[in-house]
Amino acid sequence: MTVHFIGAGPGAPDLLTLRGRDLIAASPVCLYAGSLVPAGVLAHCPPGARIVDTSALCLEDIIDEIRRAHELGQDVARLHSGDLSVWSAMGEQLHALRALGIPYTITPGVPSFAAAAAELGCELTVPGMSQSVVLTRLQGRASPVPTTESLEQFACTGATLAIHLSIHALSDVVRALLPHYGADAPTAVVWRASWPDACVVRATLGTIEDAAVGQGPPHTAIIMVGRNLDPDAVGRSRLYAPDYERRHRRSMTNGVSSHGGANAEIGACTSS
Repeated sequence: MTVHFIGAGPGAPDLLTLRGRDLIAASPVCLYAGSLVPAGVLAHCPPGARIVDTSALCLEDIIDEIRRAHELGQDVARLHSGDLSVWSAMGEQLHALRALGIPYTITPGVPSFAAAAAELGCELTVPGMSQSVVLTRLQGRASPVPTTESLEQFACTGATLAIHLSIHALSDVVRALLPHYGADAPTAVVWRASWPDACVVRATLGTIEDAAVGQGPPHTAIIMVGRNLDPDAVGRSRLYAPDYERRHRRSMTNGVSSHGGANAEIGACTSS
């Protein structure tokens, strides 16, 4: 048997990957984070599957469920929200499985920060502005944050910030970032990105606290800060510049391709 760790995406069931869907459909056992994985994803489980909500279980309970499936020779679909590479607690489960000699696979999912950017209708890396995105969080009860990874440290870079698991401390976020980004910095809070009840509040760093009062649930939100969030932020990359040569496209001079004429260049542009 194999334990298939699957990123179930940010919420919308149709943002599940095809690979994830097929693995769920082929697994007689499904362990899922019930507070975050929507019921629509579970609809892919095969008839008669053992479906276990792990939100009330500890690590040892989860491993016991997997060990039981292993003894029965049953594949397990282990579902976590978003993508597995950040804040999924997958690592500790993998460590336990390696110790037990239980095989596993990992299928990535659509991360919540990408879904939040889609809700905002923006690119997080605008040419000529910021070319970096920092995924971070404030100190929490479940996991400490190293002192070298404070918001103040990341703010010094001027990068676009996607701050997870911190909506309960929005005032602390604002206080830490104001000296570095300024009160006029575009800021947004996105609750439950991609869910039907998604909520988006756009403001500035100086006004976001007031704007967010009474909006959205008290959790499952991402705080986004950065100049790239401005709807009017525009920067043209060199990638699609007429004189930029790359493998599938040659540069143009006065509307005529230097390799094959204008029609050849137009065809190359539309296919790239």
